[in-house]
Amino acid sequence: MLKLNYSGFTLEAGTDEAGRGCLSGPVVAAAVILPEDFKHPFLNDSKQLSEKKRNELRIYIEENALSYGVSFIHNEEVDELNVLQASLEGMHRSIAQLNVQPEFIIVDGNKFKPYGQTPFETIVKGDAKFMSIAAASILAKTYRDEFMAKIHEEFPVYNWKKNKGYPTKEHRAGIKSHGATKYHRKSFKLLPDQLTLDFS
Repeated sequence: MLKLNYSGFTLEAGTDEAGRGCLSGPVVAAAVILPEDFKHPFLNDSKQLSEKKRNELRIYIEENALSYGVSFIHNEEVDELNVLQASLEGMHRSIAQLNVQPEFIIVDGNKFKPYGQTPFETIVKGDAKFMSIAAASILAKTYRDEFMAKIHEEFPVYNWKKNKGYPTKEHRAGIKSHGATKYHRKSFKLLPDQLTLDFS
C-alpha cells in the first residue's frame, strides 16, 4: 500500500521522470502535489500498470491533484546536458510549474539538486512507496508515450509507438537500416558496434 505523505508537510510534492534509458525522444519529468484525502484503488508505480490503467489514472490525477507540472527535455538538450542533468532539470522545471509552492519535495531515485531553499528527500523506488511520486511517474510516462506515438507517425520504421524509443532489437535494426533521425540522442551509443552514424 502506497503512503500519502513522507514529511508531514501538507504541501509535499513528488517528482519523477521517464525516458532516461531511451535512444530517442525526450526525457519527460513531472511533479505532483496531492490533497490529504487523495486515494485511488490501483495507483502504483507506472511500470507496474497497463497502458489503459495509466491513461485512466492520468485523467484522475489531473482532476484531483492540488497541482501538477510536466516538462519535456528534448533530445538535443539531453545531449547538451547529459541524461542525469536533463532528468534533474526536468524535475526542477516541473516543480516550477506548480501553482502552489511546495513545502517539501520527495524525489524518485537517489539524485537531486536543491530546488531553492525547499527541503527534499531522495527515495529509491519512491514510485512504489509514495502516492505523489507514483502519480508523477504516471504523468511523466503517459505524456512521453503520447509524444513517442506522435513522432512514430513521422518515422514509423523504428516502431516508437511500441518500443517508446528504448533500445529494443527492432529499434536498433531500424537505426542500422535507416540511420538516425532528428529525434535520436547523439550522445548515446545507438548501435552496439557503432563506428560512424549519419544524423539526418
